[in-house]
Amino acid sequence: MVGTPRCGVHSARWTPPLLPLYRPTMSLVPRRTLPHNVPLWIDPTKEIYFITVSCLQRGQNQLAIPEIADQLIETVAYRNERSIWSVRLMLIMPDHVHFLVSFPDSGKTIPTIMSKWKEWAAKHLAIQWQRDFFEHRLRRDESARDKADYILLNPVRAGLVAKPEDWAFVFIPDQ
Repeated sequence: MVGTPRCGVHSARWTPPLLPLYRPTMSLVPRRTLPHNVPLWIDPTKEIYFITVSCLQRGQNQLAIPEIADQLIETVAYRNERSIWSVRLMLIMPDHVHFLVSFPDSGKTIPTIMSKWKEWAAKHLAIQWQRDFFEHRLRRDESARDKADYILLNPVRAGLVAKPEDWAFVFIPDQ
């Protein structure tokens, strides 16, 4: 039914807010904490994760600003060089960041590694992040290439550029 909210929110009629050009997905239900525990049978050092980290305030450009994006990319490259993580792709959107990343065996959990990165960005760049992050471990039937294409098309789907290669805020390490 058009105009009726999803996810069990009860309201007589819901109309989406009008936002200029860029419209992130908006949730009607408060987000619950998601578990980030890796099942015991999984070796996290051999897995690729699709991770999204969102700003506290959605729908506003806080990250796709050259001075901010350059520093975010620098810290991701720095952490790659130190083998804190192995980011294969990072794309910065106006209010969130997508990663394709693996985690070496460092004894640190994925939530710890991600929270330390978010903490650095909050302190040095004054970015206010949402609590936690979205993480999805790619399964056998999912291709990292397909997920990378999905991420790279994100600015096109949002109407920010005509072609993925026109989006400047991308980190792909030299292999």
